[in-house]
Amino acid sequence: MKNKIDYSIYLVTDRELMSTKTLEESVEKAIKGGCTLVQLREKDCSSLDFYNTAIKVKEVTDKYNVPLIINDRLDIVLAVDAAGVHVGQSDIPANIVRNILGEDKIIGVSTGCLEEALKAVKDGADYLGVGAMYTTGTKKDANLISMDELKRIRENVDLPIVVIGGINKKTVKDFENTGIDGLAVVSAIISPKDITNATKELKELFSSVK
Repeated sequence: MKNKIDYSIYLVTDRELMSTKTLEESVEKAIKGGCTLVQLREKDCSSLDFYNTAIKVKEVTDKYNVPLIINDRLDIVLAVDAAGVHVGQSDIPANIVRNILGEDKIIGVSTGCLEEALKAVKDGADYLGVGAMYTTGTKKDANLISMDELKRIRENVDLPIVVIGGINKKTVKDFENTGIDGLAVVSAIISPKDITNATKELKELFSSVK
């Protein structure tokens, strides 16, 4: 299953930015618009709230056969049997995550330079989240990486790469001929009133530059 993941439109949730009343509604609308992968990111809630939210969101992703990735929390991954986890540079290292979760789960790692990307490969990551590509309101302290660095990573790493950080309809065209596999998107999908159409437009734009 892991080798067949479509990373093209990768929704990263943020309940503070969503235009709907519930996360599961946002996720379903995005999937209907062509979202291929969902990451549940909950930074400011209790473990119980995270678990309950994950259960509800997974009901939606399972309905459409879309993999659910959990940000950071291995316990939530195991508790709801999510498809995998995404970890950052300050989280538990990917090789330790792999030992805990086993070979069947997807592991994504945030990387901001070639050195981090190569380490993620060595540690057993399945895909890389590369960024932040542009300034973004969801991570004001994120370090930006250059397009040249992205290309260096692509040239040296065979894993699927998704770019993140300020990805929207205006910036998609910048990734033409970069060889990336997908767009990790937050506000450009989850904030518009018409989430389905916003997702569809991004998917079409990415298809035209990929």
